Amino acid sequence: MSNAVPPFIVAIPARYGSTRLPAKPLREIDGVPMVVRVAQRAVQAGASQVVVAVDDRRIADVLAGQKGVDICMTRSDHASGSDRLAECAQHYGWADDSIVVNLQGDEPFAPAAGIRAVAQALAGDDAPMATLATPIIDAEELFDPNVVKLVRTANGRALYFSRAPLPWARDAFAIDRHALPSGSPFLRHIGIYAYRAGFLDRYSRLSRTPLEQTESLEQLRVLEHGHAIAVRLTPEPFPPGIDTEADLERAEQWLRTQH
Repeated sequence: MSNAVPPFIVAIPARYGSTRLPAKPLREIDGVPMVVRVAQRAVQAGASQVVVAVDDRRIADVLAGQKGVDICMTRSDHASGSDRLAECAQHYGWADDSIVVNLQGDEPFAPAAGIRAVAQALAGDDAPMATLATPIIDAEELFDPNVVKLVRTANGRALYFSRAPLPWARDAFAIDRHALPSGSPFLRHIGIYAYRAGFLDRYSRLSRTPLEQTESLEQLRVLEHGHAIAVRLTPEPFPPGIDTEADLERAEQWLRTQH
């Protein structure tokens, strides 16, 4: 299998309303709006097209003049970012086999290598969708419900995603839940996806599913309807996304360490 990076589009869903962090795309990190930082990461990754799918003119305004970045105004009532991108795919008329990377609008420090890696993962698999993961290294992370865990098959397909500890190390955890046993494949999901553009439309038409609603994880809709998701390990760490005021403060501190 070739290691060449295929041509890919990056589409960034950016919704103005956020209960935990109001006007999230416009919040500044070291003086730069978060959505601008995300778009710049996509350009740096070498995408053939970068589109920000917005639902509010205020987001479009801060992106105006960003070189290599298109703005797609979308409806405000989409249930998920993937649904928003399906509207984008229809608007631009992307070919069904085009690779579209969904880069979340709250990932201002997503590494370019990771963005390329998820596109590569899809190109090297006949699954309609791909995502990334990284090893979990401590028990606190495994038991944190805000950290999404996953298990996968021997050929790199997702079996399940959960907020619960997964897999459950029965014998080891019966003795001690403060340390991770060696040899168990504990993986944290990284919320970046790649899809074939034709699947985005199919995805948007899939009905919401019981597991998706129970875990509040939209990727479970794909598995529950019987579609495959390819999973590869990320080549570089993804700094945490931004969901809260505390995350913003941490992002400012992290950025200072990079200079």
